[in-house]
Amino acid sequence: MAVKITKSEFNSRSSLLTAFLLLFFIFIGLRLFFLQVVNGSQAREEAAAQHSIYKKLLPSRGEIKLADKFSLETFPVAANLKSYLAYAVPGDIINAKEAAAALAPILGSDEKELLGKITQAGKKYVPLKKQLSDEQQQKIKDLKLSGIYFDSEDTRYYPEKTLLSQVLGFVGYRDTTKTGLYGLERYFEKDLAGSPGELYSEKDAGGVSIFGSNRKEQPAIDGTDLILTVDKNIQFQAESVIKEAVVKNGADSGSVIVVNPKTGSVLAMANYPDFDPNVYNKVEDPRDYRNDAVTGNYEPGSIFKPITMAAAINEGKVTPDTTYNDTGSVVIDNYTLKNSDNKGHGIQTMTQVLEQSLNTGVIFAKEQIGNEKFFEYVKNFGFGQNTGVELSEAKGNLDNLKANIAVNYHTAAFGQGISATPIQLIQAFTALANEGKIMKPYLVLSKILPDGKTENTKPQVVRQVITAKTANIISAMLVNVVENGHGKRAGVPGYYIAGKTGTAQVPKKDGRGYEKNNNIGSFIGYGPVEDPQFLMLVRINHPRDVNFAETTAAPAWGQLAQFILNYYNIAPTRPLSK
Repeated sequence: MAVKITKSEFNSRSSLLTAFLLLFFIFIGLRLFFLQVVNGSQAREEAAAQHSIYKKLLPSRGEIKLADKFSLETFPVAANLKSYLAYAVPGDIINAKEAAAALAPILGSDEKELLGKITQAGKKYVPLKKQLSDEQQQKIKDLKLSGIYFDSEDTRYYPEKTLLSQVLGFVGYRDTTKTGLYGLERYFEKDLAGSPGELYSEKDAGGVSIFGSNRKEQPAIDGTDLILTVDKNIQFQAESVIKEAVVKNGADSGSVIVVNPKTGSVLAMANYPDFDPNVYNKVEDPRDYRNDAVTGNYEPGSIFKPITMAAAINEGKVTPDTTYNDTGSVVIDNYTLKNSDNKGHGIQTMTQVLEQSLNTGVIFAKEQIGNEKFFEYVKNFGFGQNTGVELSEAKGNLDNLKANIAVNYHTAAFGQGISATPIQLIQAFTALANEGKIMKPYLVLSKILPDGKTENTKPQVVRQVITAKTANIISAMLVNVVENGHGKRAGVPGYYIAGKTGTAQVPKKDGRGYEKNNNIGSFIGYGPVEDPQFLMLVRINHPRDVNFAETTAAPAWGQLAQFILNYYNIAPTRPLSK
């Protein structure tokens, strides 16, 4: 039997439906207002996360390579190995306990700890293990576990291990970001790292990319390759020689730099102790990461004397034959400054001053040009400022000269009371070996850009600090140092070598005086003097078995010089002594 609805009942029901629909649309309108206006940006981000794929594409890090001197080939000293990262999506894992038990022995992880990782509610990405080998990845794949996935990643690899370690630095993590730490890896981080790319495509509610949808891709730009000026064979020999010298003399450490004085290109730069950047985290003393060749400030001592003498000669105030009366000491400001042997030598020429390394003699030379002019030359030779080599470097310290105290100028004349780094001394001596022109030292021969183009480094003259004539005069005087003075053990039979020893005192940490039984021995020189092909500094820190550079740094210098001359196949320029 049909139920009849009266007109009044129909109108009542219609009114209720209309009111419901009106309230519904008001609610929807308010909801949309809050979503689109009040919380619009958040909603759009959530929508983008639900309906699109947004992924960064990782670039390959640029390699660092050495060029072979005798061929066009290059070979890497910092390269990339492809490795894998295992990660879990907890919501996709069917049996977490079984997965943890199977994965733990392959990953080398604790089973209980691993289980905790892969059962984290709400997590969509849980990294499990980095740098998996191909074998480890395949073992995990063979398990056919649900919810376990892989990403590929580049691992930095140093095929020559300790070779050039402090120069290269290494790649490690700063917080959660992988980046270059120390050395060239840090200095050229932006060039080496490249630029990540981006991928964007629409996907459906199930998370699957929609075929034919808009897809935007910005490819990653790989890093720039660096080709270094370093010669692998000279570098290898330099590291061997400096290690031998440090161990033989019971020293704390040592450094050596070899450059081409005509260009400033670095042929070798080595320190000992060194480290293997492949396992940098196993280094016990972080000081081993430091490159003392560019950061090791020290009072250079007598290897600074040729700089003082060059200034006086260049000003026309002394010549190699200028004489003075050496009484063995000089008194100034109530200080008595003596020769290292505590002796007076009578009438001496400027050449003999360098041969016998007389403190009183370089004070005499400095006095001929005055303190102001002397300080000007010190700065023009590059001391107290960065050289510009492509590494984080120290500036040295000239504060004692800025104080304008007379005795400080006297001590600075023989390399005491001021500090410098080995690379600053090398740069200063390029002027002596290169007709008065100071050259900027550099390590990068060229950059190979991602598009294949090459940017070559051009040798750069910093300034003409002395005349070519002065440079030739000083060079001849320094040959006499090797022939007749303290540098004999740096000599190489058949060649004229110019050089100077230096045994420097080490200041106390409180700045009051110098430490006892602690010195730094250095030898700096170049050859063959007629046409210098290399300029080299050897520094030995705190040798305990001997006290003077002529028995520590000089022999090591001569050993490496002999190798370089033979390696370059440079014919002898003088008769070999019998």
